Amino acid sequence: MFPRWNWVACGFYLVLNICSPDASGGLVQSCGHIIPESPVLALGSNFTALCILNESCLDFGNIYASQIIWKIKNRLVPKEQYREINRTVSSVTFNDTSSLATPLTCNILADGEIEQNIYGITVTVGLAPEKPKNLSCIVHQVSRFTYVMTCTWNPGRHTFLDTQFRLRYSWPEEIFPDCIPKDVNNSCTITDIQFFVNTEIWVEATNALGKAESDPLVVDPIDIVKPLSPQNVSVSSGLLPTVLKLCWENWISDAVMTLKFNIRYRIVGDKDWMEVPSEDTASPRTSFSVQGLRPYTEYVFSIRCMKEDGMGYWSDWSEEKTGITTEDQPSKGPPIWRIIDTSHSPAFWTVHLIWKALKPSEANGVILQYEVTVRDKSSLSSPVKKYNVTSTNYTLQLREGTYEVTLIARNSVGASPPSVLLIPASNTKAPVKNLRTLPKHDKLWVGWTAPNSYVLKYVIEWCLVSSSSDCIIEWQIALGDVQGIDLKGIKPFKCYLITVYPLYADGQGSGQSVKAYLKQDRPSKGPTVQTKKVGKAEAVLTWNHLTVEEQNGFIRNYTILYKTIDGNETVVTVDPSKTEYTLSSLTSDTLYTVRMMASTDNGSRTGPDFTFTTQKFGKGEIEAIVVPVCLAFLLIVLLGVLFCFNKRDLIKKHIWPIVPDPSKSNIAQWSPQVPAKHNFNSKDQMYPEGSFTDVSVVEIEADDKKSFSEQDLKPFDLLKKEKSTSEGHSSGIGGSSCMSSPRQSVSDSDEGETAQNTSSTVQYSTVVLNGYRDQTPVQVFSRSESTQPLLDSEERSEDHAGGADSTAQRQQYFRQNGGQDETSTDRPCFERTKQITHANEGDLVGFVHLQISGQSSQPLGLGMEKNTQEAAVSNVLQTCTEGQTVRPETVEENPLSVDEMPKSYLPQTVRQGGYMPQ
Repeated sequence: MFPRWNWVACGFYLVLNICSPDASGGLVQSCGHIIPESPVLALGSNFTALCILNESCLDFGNIYASQIIWKIKNRLVPKEQYREINRTVSSVTFNDTSSLATPLTCNILADGEIEQNIYGITVTVGLAPEKPKNLSCIVHQVSRFTYVMTCTWNPGRHTFLDTQFRLRYSWPEEIFPDCIPKDVNNSCTITDIQFFVNTEIWVEATNALGKAESDPLVVDPIDIVKPLSPQNVSVSSGLLPTVLKLCWENWISDAVMTLKFNIRYRIVGDKDWMEVPSEDTASPRTSFSVQGLRPYTEYVFSIRCMKEDGMGYWSDWSEEKTGITTEDQPSKGPPIWRIIDTSHSPAFWTVHLIWKALKPSEANGVILQYEVTVRDKSSLSSPVKKYNVTSTNYTLQLREGTYEVTLIARNSVGASPPSVLLIPASNTKAPVKNLRTLPKHDKLWVGWTAPNSYVLKYVIEWCLVSSSSDCIIEWQIALGDVQGIDLKGIKPFKCYLITVYPLYADGQGSGQSVKAYLKQDRPSKGPTVQTKKVGKAEAVLTWNHLTVEEQNGFIRNYTILYKTIDGNETVVTVDPSKTEYTLSSLTSDTLYTVRMMASTDNGSRTGPDFTFTTQKFGKGEIEAIVVPVCLAFLLIVLLGVLFCFNKRDLIKKHIWPIVPDPSKSNIAQWSPQVPAKHNFNSKDQMYPEGSFTDVSVVEIEADDKKSFSEQDLKPFDLLKKEKSTSEGHSSGIGGSSCMSSPRQSVSDSDEGETAQNTSSTVQYSTVVLNGYRDQTPVQVFSRSESTQPLLDSEERSEDHAGGADSTAQRQQYFRQNGGQDETSTDRPCFERTKQITHANEGDLVGFVHLQISGQSSQPLGLGMEKNTQEAAVSNVLQTCTEGQTVRPETVEENPLSVDEMPKSYLPQTVRQGGYMPQ
């Protein structure tokens, strides 16, 4: 426990010993120090540092060198690099200072736990300066009498240390002050120099690790002068059109230095300079005449100078000055060509003469006008025609023939040599061969093989092919010994038509043409395909050629791509000259998608998709099906007509059965005569117009009540009552007064023949007006004129049953009602009538009940009963025709039961005035 407190006290003492002030107010000396103090080390060298402890610290705190540890920038140095020299000195060694950083500190580890810094130093690592190299100096002329000398050198590698450079110079017997660079380390300017004295110049470099000097430079400053460029330069034209004179002033007098000059010039607009030969300007001067220039051409001039013996440096180029030469007569005639138009008449030509303006180097001035001379060579007597033109074209109207055209250009000085063009009557000479083109960068080379005959020159025509405008011809003339030429101004992706004509001394060869592109690209758009015709297994596709502007190159082929919705795509390649193609082996009734692609040498472009559906049937298939079906149908119809014709009687019998004519009924032969006042034979009076609507008779069973409503069955209940009453009013001759029995009546004398007379005629009818459904029916009696026999269905088996009961029952229909007063006139129709209702004639609806009776078995009293009955019927009909509706009421007698009710007929709609047999 005590030793620990001892070390704490020791550490506290060290702190006080290092930090506490002494009596004089300064800091107390520390417990140690490091040797060397803030060293500067060469990069990559060895280095050893010593930490020395003070004796005063050893006596108090028991501190020894073995407790020293070394750190570099707070990083512990490995103990392998330590060395304990004695109990107060410890060293550390670094074999390579490249890894050495700052600061380097010496520390004490007290009692193995408390670390205390003793001392620290700053270590600087760098390189010694190298020898400066490439020392050179130049004297600049600042003004007419002021010169400065600037020297430059190569300082060498970076030293990582503060290095000082000095420019030193001296005469053989005098040393001048050093020139110290400012802000740089590779140049320095000396303002005080003397000419014609050799001066030694060198550079000295110094830093903490050493010093280095450059090789000395010995030079006379006059030999390294860069003079100012000539001033006040002027250009003037000389006496000749090819000469310009230059004048200038020099900044250096000949007493100080003699100069030589360098003159350059160029045409305005050109980039390349031309120079006057150096030997022509190698002597001192202030003017010079430049010769060999082009007439009427503007030039740009510039001048520079240097010491005549070639020592020193060229001055900068002077300010540029321009001048123009005077005019001269044109050096050559304008190139001329023609375009002949024979569209109006082959015998008369429209000749368009065209020529190119001369280049400035050829015109040698301003062209004022052109002189065109036309001579007809086919007729020597024809006069020569001359035309003065200011433009570069002229149009002539000439007859077919051979002509010679001469063109001259004039300026203010004179005329050019003539240009001659021969226009032959026909191009019968040999053309060029193997015409071809080849792109070369931004130019299009056109080559050909010369014909066997000698050619004076060639005319090359070219024009931009366009679908929207005419071809504007450009042309160029080449010499006869040339077999190729570069065309300039050709645009990429554009099609050009190029034609070459050989010109002979006595005529002209026919032209050979070729189309060419400077550069190709893929088409701007793809072809738009459509269908011309679609069949079951084939489709005819059609499209239009792309315009020249859209092609962007030569179309090498068209590609058709088609497929179904779920199928694979099929590819077909088509020749570029075609505009139609037929797709075959297609599937019927199928949707196809087709598109088309146009390809050039540099790519392809696809057009829009187009869909079509193949037909379900091919050509002729529908006709092959329809025609046989129609023929078979016609055959069947024909056979049916023949069959119907052969079986017409049988068919007529089933469709139109024979209906007996009621007007031929034989009942009229035995029926009693109708009283004249009633005129029953007259239908017009018996059935006045509008009294009856359509009537039809429906046979029903009397006991079939369940299928009708109570309202519908009221008339039948009434009829049943009337039937019971009528049994007492029978006329005895087979007639029925109100409700006749539908059965056949049999007389007493003919009882044995009852079975044979079941088809006897109907004698009477019972008509009910306005009582079909909603109204109470009125019974009206009318004699029937019908001779219609009864149908088999109307006969019942019980009608034919023999016996006295059956006969007696049938005879009840013909018994008279002895208790009824037939002569009474107090009642309008019958004494049973209780209620009369009014109705319109048009609302009357007839209800007919046909009674079937046989021959009467009681002949006695026939006339009286008949007359009585007819009188009653006549009264009823007369009352009905006056628009009254009678509602009868039968006498309460013993009616027939439901089972004994005879078969009846339910009236249906029968048209007015008609008759429907049942």
